[in-house]
Amino acid sequence: MIYLILSIICSVTVGVLLKLAKRYQINIMQAVTWNYLFAIGLSAFFFKPDFSTIGTHISTPIYIVIGILLPVIFLVQGFAVRLTGLARTDIAQRLSLFISLCAAYFLFNEHFDRLKYVGLILGFIAIIFTMYRKSGSPSSKNGWLYLLLVFVGFGIIDVCFKLVSQITVIPYATSLFIIFCIAFILSLIYILYLAITKKTKLQLVNFICGCILGLFNFGNILFYLKAHKAMADNPSTVFAAMNIGVIIAGSFIGIVLFKERLSKWNYFGLALALAAIILITLSKLHAVR
Repeated sequence: MIYLILSIICSVTVGVLLKLAKRYQINIMQAVTWNYLFAIGLSAFFFKPDFSTIGTHISTPIYIVIGILLPVIFLVQGFAVRLTGLARTDIAQRLSLFISLCAAYFLFNEHFDRLKYVGLILGFIAIIFTMYRKSGSPSSKNGWLYLLLVFVGFGIIDVCFKLVSQITVIPYATSLFIIFCIAFILSLIYILYLAITKKTKLQLVNFICGCILGLFNFGNILFYLKAHKAMADNPSTVFAAMNIGVIIAGSFIGIVLFKERLSKWNYFGLALALAAIILITLSKLHAVR
């Protein structure tokens, strides 16, 4: 259970750091770039990637797709946190699992029972209410669009990682290392392009913040994998606790510490999101039995 708690803390901390970036004038793109450099070092240390498997068998298209999506969606997540708040962004990110479930049904031929169908319906309703904002609010103009991009983007990334997990010639940990390298190289090229064409300064503070961001971003992945290993007989518990924990913790921090305001419909969406995840988890438990 300690690994789960640490994973939840790391995940929510990433959102908090993105929330604080604007206050301290941190360049998110630069921070995201150095975040992947730090993640490369940590993955090399903890995962011990098998470089001998990297060769002609490497499935480059899917790695490149994820390598592009990761920094792009990370950047979108940062804008979403700024415009709509930590609570709503965390809910949108966690609800992206419904895209993964749809892919599991249509692409991977996974069996769905009644509980999972009900969970999916509640989840999509929750998305609508979570993204709802009165038209007069400052964040209503573009905020919902960034939330939608977070929802769709993280869902696509989850599906891509599912495809990566099916690659048998390269260990999953090695695949993660490769993806981090691609994400860093592409992000570095972009910030260097901005530095040359737009005269954007590369600042040390962005490097430091990027390393801190990378520490918690990688910690989220590391502890989540360790939690699944430690609780191998009950993966649904890990799945549910992670999603519910992040939604509750992110919402609590957003509302209490950052004074974010949620409408009654947003709270309704939050309740539906939790109910949907619980139903899907019960469906998984039922399938195991």
